Amino acid sequence: MSLADKDRIFTNVYGFQPWNLKAAQARGDWDNTKDLIAWGQDKLIEEVKASGLRGRGGAGFPTGMKWSFMPKESKDGRPSFLVINADESEPGSCKDREILRHDPHKLIEGALIAGFAMRARAAYIYVRGEYIREAEVLQAAVDEAYAAGLIGKNAAKSGYDFDVFVHRGAGAYICGEETAMIESLEGKKGQPRLKPPFPAGAGLYGCPTTVNNVESIAVVPTILRRGASWFASFGRENNKGTKLFQISGHVDKPCVVEEAMSISFRELIEKHCGGIRGGWDNLLAVIPGGSSVPLVPAAQIIDAPMDFDGLKEVGSGLGTAAVIVMDKSTDIVQAISRLSYFYKHESCGQCTPCREGTGWMWRVMERMRTGDADISEIDTLYEVTKQVEGHTICALGDAAAWPIQGLIKHFRPEMERRIVEKQGSVSLMEAAE
Repeated sequence: MSLADKDRIFTNVYGFQPWNLKAAQARGDWDNTKDLIAWGQDKLIEEVKASGLRGRGGAGFPTGMKWSFMPKESKDGRPSFLVINADESEPGSCKDREILRHDPHKLIEGALIAGFAMRARAAYIYVRGEYIREAEVLQAAVDEAYAAGLIGKNAAKSGYDFDVFVHRGAGAYICGEETAMIESLEGKKGQPRLKPPFPAGAGLYGCPTTVNNVESIAVVPTILRRGASWFASFGRENNKGTKLFQISGHVDKPCVVEEAMSISFRELIEKHCGGIRGGWDNLLAVIPGGSSVPLVPAAQIIDAPMDFDGLKEVGSGLGTAAVIVMDKSTDIVQAISRLSYFYKHESCGQCTPCREGTGWMWRVMERMRTGDADISEIDTLYEVTKQVEGHTICALGDAAAWPIQGLIKHFRPEMERRIVEKQGSVSLMEAAE
């Protein structure tokens, strides 16, 4: 079942209307926000739990449950904080930027309501360093909200004081990891922290903190206005709601589109992208959730439901729903090698398996690309990915390992073919000499 226009949360995702406060209010934002806050913290959290909303940043952790981890009262006078992850640096991901530049008031209103539900004193929105114009629009929208009395002292006349700060990153992918983001916000080098303590106990400035994705927060006001049961009516069990999909690569019309969770890959591409370039027979593989999830060959992805569980069943993941489509013109080994270089470049260097492993994996992948390897090295490469995966503080090690594991699992014959061909051509050259 695809999504009807009347059920879309992000009605200005393409920027056909202005982003400013007046236009946002005409679209239904900031409508009786005071009344929503009057529900009280516990009811707000229960409603978000009932909606089935899961984190839209990649991990898919239930949002309401995450909010409930925050302490209900401060025993030692420490304030609580909400940190919003707008450090959208995953290759293929480009949904949060559309919210920031075209619908920023949805995010700011969501921050107020989520902050109130968790008893947070303020929200910090950490924006990716390369998002220059998006950060400018977001800051202008925050200024508008302050001027209108919607945030700040007595926010939206609710009796609750709540501040929103926009913080600019400096272009480091690692700062998308929640504890590295907190380190960066504190003015330190962006490196992940060991857990525990978890941010809900000791996060930003040592205070209770929840880190949420932009989309997770921006959908909250609409869910509360229209009801948890409305949001939960979309998608399969455990995979509820609507989702922004970002489809790039070899489709006729790449796009960012809001759709119902659990829509099939085929319907998503046919309805919104005009099909695969060169027809469905030309599809080679798809990376369904941003570059850190394993690729899925054409035959397995075509009828797969695009949700957390459906993509887990085919050995991949929904991630941020950044769908990278590759047709048969793709040099699949080169594509994965390029991703290996990205993770090598973005490793913070704190954990030895990641610091040493990402560079080693990239160098071997480059030799696989050119065929200058031995077939036995494919197994060695796989074993090294297993030594990196799960042995680091944050998930960057996993993100570097999984694309290579997917390649070996599904396209090993192509890797072997290159090596054999290269060895054959070398043998011919030697014989000619």
